[in-house]
Amino acid sequence: QVQLVESGGGLVQPGGSLTLSCAASGFTFRQYTMRWYRQAPGKEREYVAVISSAGGSTDYADSVKGRFTISRDNAKNTLYLQMNSLKPDDTAVYLCHVAVASRHYWGQGTQVTVSS
Repeated sequence: QVQLVESGGGLVQPGGSLTLSCAASGFTFRQYTMRWYRQAPGKEREYVAVISSAGGSTDYADSVKGRFTISRDNAKNTLYLQMNSLKPDDTAVYLCHVAVASRHYWGQGTQVTVSS
C-alpha cells in the first residue's frame, strides 16, 4: 500500500534552515507528481510546493517562493523540502502528498516550529 513518511522537522530560530524528507513506498515513485502541504493550528491545510515526476518542473506558493526548494531523488524514492530564511509564520505540520489512481495519500506529517 502507499506509504509516505515525513521526517526532519524540529525547532528552529527565525532565519534558520531545515530540510524535510518524505520517504515513499507502495507505488512507482518516479512516475508521480509530488506535493508538500502544511497545516498550522486552527488553520486549513495549505499548499506549499509541487514537483513533476522527473523533477524538471516545480512551483511554489507565493508565501514560500524564493525561500523553499522542493526536490526529489527518484533512485531513493524520496521527496525533499529545503527551507531557508524561516519565519514564525512557517510554523506548521508539514505533509507530503501524492495522488495515485485518483486517490489522495498523505503522510503523518512532521512538525516545524520557528521560534526564538
